[in-house]
Amino acid sequence: MPAQTASLDDIRASFAFFDNWEDRYRFLIDLGRAIPPLPDEQRTERNLVRGCQSQVWLVARHDEKERLHLAIDSDAHIVRGLIAVVLAAYHGKSPAETVRFDVEALFEELALLSHLTPTRGNGLRAIVSRIRSVAAAQD
Repeated sequence: MPAQTASLDDIRASFAFFDNWEDRYRFLIDLGRAIPPLPDEQRTERNLVRGCQSQVWLVARHDEKERLHLAIDSDAHIVRGLIAVVLAAYHGKSPAETVRFDVEALFEELALLSHLTPTRGNGLRAIVSRIRSVAAAQD
């Protein structure tokens, strides 16, 4: 499974650097382009995340140290960018760190939810919910 493409600190710094949301959207889309696509054999009904406006597939596993490894993909450019933020927040974390991480505070800090449609925001929360469920089952 691929590692994250950008660190959370890099994402935070870039969001702070850009003056307007048009630039932030472009940055998110660029982040999404850097995420390796899931192979077709992983784009299954079983890996589909329910509650997303776009199609989103999530594959998660834990390594021998119980760290979470994620591969997530979508058919929508902006969603792939949002996935990059989620990967930066959760990839490589322990189950306990995953469950404890305050992703809503991160979304607030980046003002993501206030600049997304309600259905996109719900989809983003559905991705996070699925990740947290995988982590909680392992914890």
